[in-house]
Amino acid sequence: MESTENLTPLNVEQLANLLLRAYLAMVRSGTPFQKFPSVMLWGPPGVGKSQAVRQIAAALEQGTGRRVAVTDVRLLLFNPVDLRGIPAANADRTLAVWLKPKIFQMDESENVLNLLFLDEISAAPPSVQAAAYQITLDRMVGEHRLPENCIVIAAGNRVTDKSVAYNMPKALANRLCHFEVAVDAAAWHRWALRAGVHPFVTGYLEYNPAALMRFDPSGTQLAFPTPRSWEMVSSILNTISADVTEVYPLVAGCIGEETAYPFKTWCGLYEKLPDPAVIFAGEEAAVPKAPELRLALRSALAAYARQRPEQAGLDHAIAYACRLPWEFRREFLRDCNQIPALRPLLKQNEVFHTALQKGLQ
Repeated sequence: MESTENLTPLNVEQLANLLLRAYLAMVRSGTPFQKFPSVMLWGPPGVGKSQAVRQIAAALEQGTGRRVAVTDVRLLLFNPVDLRGIPAANADRTLAVWLKPKIFQMDESENVLNLLFLDEISAAPPSVQAAAYQITLDRMVGEHRLPENCIVIAAGNRVTDKSVAYNMPKALANRLCHFEVAVDAAAWHRWALRAGVHPFVTGYLEYNPAALMRFDPSGTQLAFPTPRSWEMVSSILNTISADVTEVYPLVAGCIGEETAYPFKTWCGLYEKLPDPAVIFAGEEAAVPKAPELRLALRSALAAYARQRPEQAGLDHAIAYACRLPWEFRREFLRDCNQIPALRPLLKQNEVFHTALQKGLQ
């Protein structure tokens, strides 16, 4: 049974930054990607393996100015023919040739980088794994070779996660670069601010970070909280209704009743908060005293600022934050600084520069 005990756990942010640094160095030096081992990400369901790949792709585009084309292959749904292709006769009908699968139809242009993501590799049947392993090791299957501008990243659950998973052969494991993806509430919060996760979710998980991930391999629950399922809850609140009572069965269906009920109670706090629109307009607004209300307000203000990135409004919100304890102001400024659209506005604010001098990161 494979074990990740001898790996240093990295959160999604650390992992994405580390691999980005490696891939950028290779692009800038002209080093072929085949000189770098294929990467294998291990972790429980919903921990953020796919999210790490999306972050790497987006950062590569920004760092290189090239388009990054991601081919996401869910190996659990594939059979060997899907990877190797279908045999057909050649032109003079003397030999069999393999028709190229669609996943190998990649753009080899100099202004493009390809990222092949082989997800659920440990859950695929052994016959599919054999074909996938040839891709990770030799960058080819049968007659088909990956282009030189292609990065290969695989991901899967551990056998100890009690998900559908097969042990990885030692000979293969020794030729991959392995990482264990770990949960980190602070790193997830920073990502959630940039991604526009609903403030009810970001606020609650700041209040109760232990609720971000409650995966029990021995449990029988079908719905449980993970970074992935919280992102699903956010999508429900953003696209269907922000009335948690109205969509409660959907929320419970994602994170389970045990977590959904206290989350629903938390969301009721937002009805007691001053209206962010009033604060951003520079009008007089009450200052909550209870710590949980201040935490909820901080998430509401950051979300409002993200939706309406205007200098005057942000300045009014920061002035309002100065009426609260320094910790509230500091964390609110940190939250705003995580949102790219707000960074140029923060640079024009003296309170932000003062905070920088006091150690705001």
